[in-house]
Amino acid sequence: MGTMGLALPWKARISSVPREWGTRVEPSEHFAGGPNPAAAAAQSEDAALAAACRSGDLRAYERLYAMHGARMKNLARNLLGNPIDAEDAVQETFLKVHRSIAGFRGQSSFVTWTYRILINTCYDARRSRLRKKEVANEDSEETPALEHRAPGAHPTLRMALERALAKLTQHQRDVFLLYEVEGFRHAEIAGMLEMTETASKNTLFQAKKSLRQMLEPPRNAAAESR
Repeated sequence: MGTMGLALPWKARISSVPREWGTRVEPSEHFAGGPNPAAAAAQSEDAALAAACRSGDLRAYERLYAMHGARMKNLARNLLGNPIDAEDAVQETFLKVHRSIAGFRGQSSFVTWTYRILINTCYDARRSRLRKKEVANEDSEETPALEHRAPGAHPTLRMALERALAKLTQHQRDVFLLYEVEGFRHAEIAGMLEMTETASKNTLFQAKKSLRQMLEPPRNAAAESR
């Protein structure tokens, strides 16, 4: 597993000041004592999309791709490191969704279920590449190229971030990617990675803490530079 590019400036995401993980306000299902209309509409559309796909309506799959195809490719590219493998992973995901839709039971949203299939497909692709490298007696450490989506980032900083991200655990990298880069909520990440919301929050907190420790200059060096 390697690194990923950020859609937002790194400095805005990894503050040197320790913070609680609640850096964003999570959308609530209740507002002023009642259900959130936008959330209710999204749940209704999700259920309708799942039902249409289950019935074999190809237009529903086209709708799913139109709504999420670009975001799925971006996520897969960050997980796998290049657009060709990402395209293959998304295509494989839609085939798996089509083959497995009868088994969808609605424990999570249909969209979350689809992203979970995509993430697992990317994991399979990474394991396959590692096995091929091991057979070829090559270095088994995956280091996909950083996706240069933040043109203002300094090349030296980008390289430092790339090295730092490579040192995080797989779960830390993936939660950081899904939350900070792709913008998913912890409830969605929990469904995708089959973990609890609390675990997702804790993992993100640990990922940020580790990145700050790796990226901040040593205190004595900082003092000497004054």
